[in-house]
Amino acid sequence: MPSAIEVRKVPIHSVADASELTKLIDEGVIAADRVFAIIGKTEGNGGVNDYTRIIADRAFREALIAKGADPEQVKGVPIVWSGGTDGVISPHATIFATTDVAEDDPSREEMRLTAGFAMSEPILPEEIGYVAMIEKVAAGVKVAMERAGITDPADVHYVQTKTPLLTIHTIRDAKARGKSVWTEHTHESMDLSNGVTGLGIAVALGEIEMPTDADVMHNRDLFSAVASCSSGVELDQAQIVVVGNAKGVGGKYRIGHSVMKDALDSDGIWEAIRTAGLDLPERPRTSDLDGKLVNVFLKCEASQDGMVRGRRNAMLDDSDVHWHRQIKATVGGVTAAVTGDPAVFVSVSAAHQGPEGGGPVAAIVEVS
Repeated sequence: MPSAIEVRKVPIHSVADASELTKLIDEGVIAADRVFAIIGKTEGNGGVNDYTRIIADRAFREALIAKGADPEQVKGVPIVWSGGTDGVISPHATIFATTDVAEDDPSREEMRLTAGFAMSEPILPEEIGYVAMIEKVAAGVKVAMERAGITDPADVHYVQTKTPLLTIHTIRDAKARGKSVWTEHTHESMDLSNGVTGLGIAVALGEIEMPTDADVMHNRDLFSAVASCSSGVELDQAQIVVVGNAKGVGGKYRIGHSVMKDALDSDGIWEAIRTAGLDLPERPRTSDLDGKLVNVFLKCEASQDGMVRGRRNAMLDDSDVHWHRQIKATVGGVTAAVTGDPAVFVSVSAAHQGPEGGGPVAAIVEVS
């Protein structure tokens, strides 16, 4: 059975800042060698060339090593950075670490937060956008789920991934081997990689049957309600963190999930918090959270019909500011209005992750 988990959200004061992680370690809240995952937002452009993700990755790994963690162990810690803090979204990181709970602790009899990590087989550039990638992601999700001690897919509430996208270099590599790629537009490949990964998660958890190549990015009725997929230039495998609840683990945290039906659906955020275990009134307010919300994790997507609640918008036609940035800022504002805290994990490019025009929401709360 996996260990109990301590989870804390910390601000990032500058691009290369990991001081708040160091502070948690110095204060004895967590141990450097027991950190097993970090999920955060960095302040770059969120695009293919967003190197703030690499800078933050280095800063946090170096902080763990400086505080005594084994360098080889730190290399394997999944650190998932989503670039782009558009609007009011504030740079931050959510730190996951194992902790100790007494064998006779009553929390072991309750459903409590658990997580598992896995890496898929290497994903070739010519596999991005096709069933071959879906299969590799699905296999990795099942491994991570087993490591989390979760046997029922219904107890999985959040799957955070980082997968490779296409770059000029990898496109050239595929062509040199006589292969073709789904797209030669590197920015488009970000949406593609995320979408295919969402389908892989949905297959692994039994949310859908195995789709066809033709379904990818076209059949938006196929999606996972718990997938949060990100992609970047820094790896060639799917990096997978499965988060859910299980008995026997113990601890003081739980996770729940729901979906936003559209970009303004604050009720979907409240429902995720409620399903995590907080007792909320029918029409909750931020003050009802009472400091018990650790963080929320969302994906968002501009609706393909260019509409929100019957009103048209110009996001998809805007040649000056890409829709990625506009929808992220919108949903970030809606989310911060619910939580009362702009340090929320809102990531764009949600094809096959939640309903079309909306997206999945996961919430971690302290329940004891």
